[in-house]
Amino acid sequence: MNSASFTRQCSSQISASSCRHLSGSYRRSQSGQLLRKSIARSAPCSRRPCFVSRATAAPRETDDSVSAEKKEIRELLSRPYKYGFRSEILMDPIPKGISEDTVRLIAAKKNEPEWMLDFRLKAFRKWQTMKEPDWSDNKYPPINYQDIVYYTEPKQKEKKQSLDEVDPELLETFEKLGIPISEQKRLANVAVDAVFDSVSIATTFREELAKAGVIFCSISEAVKEYPDLVKKYMGSVVPVGDNYFTALNSAVFSDGSFCFIPKGVTCPMELSTYFRINSQESGQFERTLIVAEEGSYVSYLEGCTAPAYDTNQLHAAVVELYAAKDAEIKYSTVQNWYSGDEQGRGGIYNFVTKRGLCHGDNSKISWTQVETGSAITWKYPSVVLRGDNSVGEFYSVALTNNRQQADTGTKMTHIGKNTRSRIISKGISAGESANAYRGLVQVQPQAVGARNFSQCDSMLIGDTAAANTYPYINVREPSAKVEHEASTSKIGEDQLFYCQQRGIDMEQAVGLIISGFCQEVFNELPMEFAAEVNQLMSLKLEGSVG
Repeated sequence: MNSASFTRQCSSQISASSCRHLSGSYRRSQSGQLLRKSIARSAPCSRRPCFVSRATAAPRETDDSVSAEKKEIRELLSRPYKYGFRSEILMDPIPKGISEDTVRLIAAKKNEPEWMLDFRLKAFRKWQTMKEPDWSDNKYPPINYQDIVYYTEPKQKEKKQSLDEVDPELLETFEKLGIPISEQKRLANVAVDAVFDSVSIATTFREELAKAGVIFCSISEAVKEYPDLVKKYMGSVVPVGDNYFTALNSAVFSDGSFCFIPKGVTCPMELSTYFRINSQESGQFERTLIVAEEGSYVSYLEGCTAPAYDTNQLHAAVVELYAAKDAEIKYSTVQNWYSGDEQGRGGIYNFVTKRGLCHGDNSKISWTQVETGSAITWKYPSVVLRGDNSVGEFYSVALTNNRQQADTGTKMTHIGKNTRSRIISKGISAGESANAYRGLVQVQPQAVGARNFSQCDSMLIGDTAAANTYPYINVREPSAKVEHEASTSKIGEDQLFYCQQRGIDMEQAVGLIISGFCQEVFNELPMEFAAEVNQLMSLKLEGSVG
């Protein structure tokens, strides 16, 4: 039986005089082939979204043998979430709810200076005037912001300088997570900042990094120890009032990482932060700030998990990256928050703002992410290309299964001359999930010689998953060149049959097909993440026959 697949590619040079709006959707024929349903064109435009496409899977008839294969794959997909345990650790939460008193209490608990309290209060007052956005594809019941605990910390007396000094129960938690922190210290040469609920419990290799002039600590420590740096850069890339969730984060953010790489320094090791939500009623609102001065380089790794509760928890983080002249920042994420059960109960609401600023000439920022968890994901890691000859990159794999929803993508804003951006997005939809890619390529006037290449590929696993693609292109500089390619496909019975005839079982066959589909993104991940990603894919990335 032939694979039901549809591939559409377009490669075009778009300028302000030729920019057009194209929209379309697809339906599936009786034979399972995806057909173009409708196309609408408009007159030339320069300021509104320039390209939208959509592809959605619908049920199709199958024979008994295919149904048996589907049943086998559904069993593969129903494996339990291995990080869903809860640690029995004494915690000290503040009362539920958010008000100006809540903001002041968080600042007091963290013993923050007056200028930091003013920053928080300004953000809180801004948040009170804003409305929660509702334009994404994600559907969820209204969030009760008065029913959230905004700050929870383990009952330990002080921040430890080494993981060996931390409460053994906290250490055991990170060992259970499959993150061999001590092994990384010994073999992988990775500095780790371990964040548990609202606080950083330990940061490793600080002294070794300091010898190279690198600052790596929690954001709470940076506020006290490096106030001038924090005041200069915090909010410079993502303003307090940028959106509803950045304003909320700016008011109640708890902990996160601060990284500062001085001029001309290549960071001698990978920097890493691992975020763990443990308390059922708590949200997590970390803040990460990375600054790379002229001619410096840093690679930062990020991972996260949460217990399997039957209620939803809010994760609203902010990440700011600042790259000066000739500097490079590589930011890699493996997101594995609890995604809820098969009926859609529980899971994390992952509403994150990530943005990098290529401020100096010849600077570069790369985002690489593997998104497999959370009930709802809503994030667009972005790059503002202000410096001449600056480069922005985005590599993403987003997997949704069961009833997960994801609306993710990126934004590339070209301002400087001869700037370049590259977008590679791989979306995989299984079960009854919905996976949307939403990208914006914006070329401002005077961004002479700007170049962009975007590739958005979607794979449908099963008959009830959905994949949507919304690429927006806004070009206001005639010399710019923008290319966009997109495809939507399914794993076919013939592909699986071919593998099985050569002694490859169902699980391995699906894994091979998916790995090949995602390889372009996986190649961008640091070696330190390779083993974790391969294990994650083997557990979650098996497909359903079309």
